[in-house]
Amino acid sequence: MKSRTAIIRLTLPCLLLVAVLALAKSDGKPLTVKGYVLDSACAFTKGLSKPISKDCAEACAKAGSPLVILSDDGIIYWPIAETTPSSGQNEKLLPYAGQKVTASGKVFQRGGSSAMVIEKLEPLSNGK
Repeated sequence: MKSRTAIIRLTLPCLLLVAVLALAKSDGKPLTVKGYVLDSACAFTKGLSKPISKDCAEACAKAGSPLVILSDDGIIYWPIAETTPSSGQNEKLLPYAGQKVTASGKVFQRGGSSAMVIEKLEPLSNGK
């Protein structure tokens, strides 16, 4: 019985924390950006303004590198989920790897980083 009580004492605060986080007010700002879907490592280490190729972006994503959106003005948006627990967003972006897109959603900023909860994602025709 003591172990059951200990489990309840440990589990209850965790469940309360999850509930509080789920009900917490979101301060994301609605935004639409145009940019390229590319692998995060190349966005930072190669200083690219667009992906090398669709195949390269897909290969990096399939190897586990997070895909990001590099906007026309050079801001890197990390796609995130607003749910708790969170989940990776590569599956959502993989069909657009290496392409120019329009992404709409809520943007969150912290410590110089920008993240987006993507609500709508569409390819741009002819990369424009």
